[in-house]
Amino acid sequence: MVIRILYISAGCGQNDPDLNQELEKDTVALLSEEIALQKIVSKETMDRTSALTMDAKRASSHYQKEAEKCNAGVETCEEAREWAEAQLREELKLTALWEQRARQLGWKDRKRAYT
Repeated sequence: MVIRILYISAGCGQNDPDLNQELEKDTVALLSEEIALQKIVSKETMDRTSALTMDAKRASSHYQKEAEKCNAGVETCEEAREWAEAQLREELKLTALWEQRARQLGWKDRKRAYT
């Protein structure tokens, strides 16, 4: 807090009503005015801070929801991949079984016959 005491020579600023009004105030009034101004500035700062905090919370919530959607999508994709992998394994087993039966019945793979 800064307190300024002005020593003004006689006759200086007599015609300035704002200056005359300020000079007539006593120290307590000046300090009270300074405190009131500081309260206003503090309140404005707190209001801005609160608004920024709320914006940050909203953004955080939005990104959290997006992350949850992404995780659900990845999980669904992983389940589908696992299902497709299991289906492929079953298909390969079935193909091997049919190939084995065909070989037992005399089928020969032309590609393998030449190698």
